[in-house]
Amino acid sequence: MIKVSDLTKEFPLSRQQRKELNTEDRIALAVDHISFECQPGKVFSLLGPNGAGKTTTLRMLSTIFTPTSGTIEIAGIDAVKYPQEARKKIGFLTGSTGLYARLTPIEVIDYFASLYNVPSAEREERKKYLFDLLNMNDFLNKRIGKLSTGMKQKVSICRTMIHDPEVVVFDEPTSGLDVITAENIIKLIRDCKDKNKTVIFSSHIMSEVDLLCDDLAIIHKGKIKYEGTMHDFRTNMVESNLTAEFIRIVQS
Repeated sequence: MIKVSDLTKEFPLSRQQRKELNTEDRIALAVDHISFECQPGKVFSLLGPNGAGKTTTLRMLSTIFTPTSGTIEIAGIDAVKYPQEARKKIGFLTGSTGLYARLTPIEVIDYFASLYNVPSAEREERKKYLFDLLNMNDFLNKRIGKLSTGMKQKVSICRTMIHDPEVVVFDEPTSGLDVITAENIIKLIRDCKDKNKTVIFSSHIMSEVDLLCDDLAIIHKGKIKYEGTMHDFRTNMVESNLTAEFIRIVQS
């Protein structure tokens, strides 16, 4: 479970940044007192236009950023007070892989499994499951620098999931990927749901949201503009399709 309460994130602005933004403000308020909950066994989607505060929020949930104020509970752990403990429960996947080019997928996955203290027997079981799910067996011993974007993203997925986290955070995971690799990620999200994990993801692709989402929140200019179930969102739509309704809410 993820529980967010009155969460805020401010960033100081340099003189150059203030000039570029044409503002006298010394602080940028990226996330403005937001609250929501994500339940186990459900997929929660955080939607919003570029610059809305989505990625900042997900990075706070993943303990990469420390909130300016507010609380985050991850699987029963206060993630603000005890980020290292919370991190053990989290898998975080972004569109940016950040992998070591000179290593092989096997070396990377074994390294991260050791960081998470995954026992040997469990490690081998998890590797087999993930390698089969993502069709990785043909390139496990190739240098990552020689792999395609889709192959690298599969390695990144495997690194994210090797410790079998209770909470999984996906930040636009299918952005820029081919159809087959994107489908593998969708399959993984469904599998996480089936295993009663807590899943939160952001996406610009409304068809993915419609396909996967149980609950959603729309964020714009750091504030939550809508929160509810996907069923209620569809039932109460004013516009004729999901994209048009999303735009209406953001612009209202």
